This record gives sequence, C-alpha cells and structure tokens, in this order.
Amino acid sequence: MRRAIAAVDADPGASLDALAAAAGLSPAHFQRVFSAWAGISPKRLGGFLALGHAKRLLRERRSVLDTALDVGLSGTSRLHDLFLRWEAMSPGEYARGGEGLRVRHGTFDSPFGPMLAMATDRGLCGIAFAGETGAAAALADMAARWPRAELREDRAAVAPHVAALFAPRAEARLHLIGAPFQIKVWEALMRIPSGHVTTYGEIARAIGKPKAVRAVGTAVGRNPVSFLIPCHRALRASGALGGYHWGLPVKRAMLAWESARLERAGACEPVAGG
Repeated sequence: MRRAIAAVDADPGASLDALAAAAGLSPAHFQRVFSAWAGISPKRLGGFLALGHAKRLLRERRSVLDTALDVGLSGTSRLHDLFLRWEAMSPGEYARGGEGLRVRHGTFDSPFGPMLAMATDRGLCGIAFAGETGAAAALADMAARWPRAELREDRAAVAPHVAALFAPRAEARLHLIGAPFQIKVWEALMRIPSGHVTTYGEIARAIGKPKAVRAVGTAVGRNPVSFLIPCHRALRASGALGGYHWGLPVKRAMLAWESARLERAGACEPVAGG
C-alpha cells in the first residue's frame, strides 16, 4: 500500500489500470485491496494527496485545541483515534539521557512503509517511519535521543504494542521521553482530532506560550512517537505542510489516510468553533 500511495502521490490523475500494473495486480483486485485499506478509491485518495488538501483542511476543519476537548473529541470519543494512556519521564530521568532505561525495538510493516517501533516496560516510546531514511538511520536517529539507554532488538516484545496502532477504538500505552516543554507540546498534539489540523501558532497559544512558535515547531519535529502523537496534523499558518521528520510523502499520506477514513464514516463536519 505504501508503494500504491507513492504512485498516487506522484500522479494523482493516474488511471486505475496504470496503478494496478505498477502494483502487479489486476485492476479489479487492486481496487478491492486499495479500497479495503483506504476506504475510498485510488482516484479519490489522489484528491486527498494533492498539495492543496492541507490548505483545505486548515480552512474547513481547523481545530481549536481547547474547543476540541470541550466538544468531546478526545480520548475514546475521537473517531478512529486510539485511546492513549500515557505517562512522562521525569525531568531528572530525561536529564540523565535515559540511563537505566531498557528500550526494546523492532521493525514492522505499516500503511506508511517500514516502521521502527520502540518500547519500554511502561509503553511505546518511539515510532519512526524508515521508508525515506532507511532502517539503520532511523534507529540511529531515535537512539541518539536517549544516549544512555540500553537498546535491545526484541521484535516479539514490541509486537503487542504495535498490534493496535492502526485499529480504531483500540488502546495504546505511551511512555513519553522528552524535556518538560516538549511534553507539553506533544500533549497538545494529542488533543487534535483525527482528520483535523492546527497550526504551530495555535499550539503555542494552547500551551500558554503564544510567542514560542519557533520553539513549538522544534518540539513538534522532535516528537519521538510519530503518528500516535500526531505531529503530521500541525501545519504552517499559510496551510503549507511545513517539514516532517520522516519525509513529506509520509505526512501527506497520513493526512490523506485520516481524511479517507472520516469521509467513509460520514464525519467530515468542522469542529465547533474551528
């Protein structure tokens, strides 16, 4: 599916026959498999992947974070979102660079390409998408965030945490490892409902630091748990995608995937107050 999304992203107007041929499938089988995963046709997903889609999201479904909470768009009531139980590493633990912490990791398939998942005994602490960087570079990037932690490859231990990631209404446990300011930003990101977006400026205001837009952008980029902490839902005030640590094609694919699921559920109305 990642290759199919990349093909649609490269040419949103590509024919079904061409996409199916590139995937090595018959057009009918490709359409069934693609629609089962995305919930819509490749042609419709092409519209969501177009560069203008992010601007439409910002204009039509901008999320004011506190309002999203007020109308119940958090926790188990967020359509197609996971229910996240999370706890943060203490500032002292963070300052020690993860010393004494055992982090297990493994590589898994995902709708957005190969995914590195990392977990402590308290929950998922890292998710990286390695399609653009490669698995070794993704692991080195994540490991550098907690230089004194003990890293151990143990796919079986991480697999139960990964199993629920792309299933609706499931529960995941997170162990956030970051500086206090970063964790405040990541907590704000977790308030953004699926299928909605916000801006770096709105996040800064939501955490009570309206002038810290640049610092917020840096913290968004340092999010260690991609997708679950939805930094892909943060855009520039202009509606431009901005950067994305694991590559802009992944960010566009995530926004398109969420929009497709919401459209299929008939839940595309704007957030009240947004």
